[in-house]
Amino acid sequence: MSLKLGIDASNIRQGGGVTHLSRLLSSAVPAMHGIESVTVWSCARTLATLPDQAWLKKRSSKELESYLPTRLLWQKRMLPSELIKTGCNILFSPGGMLPGKCPVTSVTMSQNMLPFEPAEARLFGAMHPMRLKMSLLRIGQSRSLKSADGIIFLSDYARTRLCSSLVLDTQRTALIPHGIEERFFCAPRPAREAADCSAAKPFRLLYVSILMPYKHQLEVGRAVARLRDSGISVSVEFAGDLWGNYGKAVEKEFLRIDPHQSFLKLLGPVPFERLHALYAEADAFVFASSCENLPNILIEAMASGLPILSSNRGPMPEVLGDAGWYFDPYSATSIANAIVEAMQDPASRQLRAKQSFEKATQYSWSRCASDTFSFIARVAKERGV
Repeated sequence: MSLKLGIDASNIRQGGGVTHLSRLLSSAVPAMHGIESVTVWSCARTLATLPDQAWLKKRSSKELESYLPTRLLWQKRMLPSELIKTGCNILFSPGGMLPGKCPVTSVTMSQNMLPFEPAEARLFGAMHPMRLKMSLLRIGQSRSLKSADGIIFLSDYARTRLCSSLVLDTQRTALIPHGIEERFFCAPRPAREAADCSAAKPFRLLYVSILMPYKHQLEVGRAVARLRDSGISVSVEFAGDLWGNYGKAVEKEFLRIDPHQSFLKLLGPVPFERLHALYAEADAFVFASSCENLPNILIEAMASGLPILSSNRGPMPEVLGDAGWYFDPYSATSIANAIVEAMQDPASRQLRAKQSFEKATQYSWSRCASDTFSFIARVAKERGV
């Protein structure tokens, strides 16, 4: 019996989730795994990022253009009948949520650790809607992870944490990290001497990520401001959306500290297609997130040949290993110390950039797609589909 795969992307709407789905399907050859067709349900904006293939069918509805509660209701009431109507005999949920009564074999994926790390979710504030969203996702994703026939994890950190806390059977899991586009790969450049940095040509840090509380852009900016006050020529550029009140707070404080944006520069959102050029202009990359599943942005920076200064939380040490400098993302002092240490040792910058670049070569979208569809086909076979 040939497989007809359904993909529930109803909660895939921005960021790494969209990138993963788009690159996965762009690199996939489903027929190699016995999969005849793939039907994807999502909002129109997400569907527009997907490739046009004869085997790929895209489906949307007014409910999928609406808010999370409406999408969850669609998922519970409508998705099961949609799967039967389209003849799908296996469901893949990259968003981590399965319908309560799934009529077919199911594979889910863990992409978001925020629902399972309440201390990080609390950074949004006690009454913020994001807290309610994370609570709903934690309930729904916990149920889905327990009921799924197969689970894909992106990092060993996530698999260990969730299998332990939810008592999941590791035998029905697979570790399949995301990939990186070839355009990000750039061999490490010669490291600048700290003595060559000046007010006119400072040591340029880059941080790419949406501005959210658990990303700690405030602490990074404060660290750089302290170094400037002590006479160290360093600047930092932040590329990413200014999200909600946190984005406004960052903008307000940075303009107070540096009214002319001479060393604290908010670039706003940069199109994904242009990011590789931005990496090429920096001297080093800083990544201060305290909650990640698999930090694709960090891996892209590694592939770009940049020395990395990274948060010591979550899966970052697993991904970067000993090829970077670590800091406490909650501490501007810790971040400043890491920056100084890296600046003062160009030989280590050169060596660690080379090491992290080599680590990045293991991440491939073609490998991710092949491993994902192979795992889905394996689960289907084990379940007698």
